[in-house]
Amino acid sequence: MEKIIAYTSGGALGNPGPAAAGVYIVDEKGDLIQEAKQSLGNGTENFAEYYGVMLALQTLITLYSDKTTKMNFEVRLDNELVKKQLNSESPINEPGLVPMFIEIHNMCVASFPKLTFTKIKPAKNKEAIRLVSETLDS
Repeated sequence: MEKIIAYTSGGALGNPGPAAAGVYIVDEKGDLIQEAKQSLGNGTENFAEYYGVMLALQTLITLYSDKTTKMNFEVRLDNELVKKQLNSESPINEPGLVPMFIEIHNMCVASFPKLTFTKIKPAKNKEAIRLVSETLDS
């Protein structure tokens, strides 16, 4: 079965400061399916990265509805710490991230049994980073 890939990113100017998240969703061939971006007010870099993952999952649910349980998904992000936390390989030391972790975990259990989180280099995440930059610049 085909895999849908969501590239996610988040950024904060000043960390904490004005924050934004971006999502770039493609099929296995690399063809664009959907872009999403959102301004988040003030937050940390990790908060914005988590929000990027939540935005990706929410967008995928909107696009595919109840079909998500039968589909393969990969979320690619360039933040090693967030990837490790989402894979339960590292503890969450920032208390404000725990509710977001729980929400993402619950979405994964309910809608994404075939989802993986993968760490990529920022050079491979240019489109999601572009969406964050566009949002922060506006």
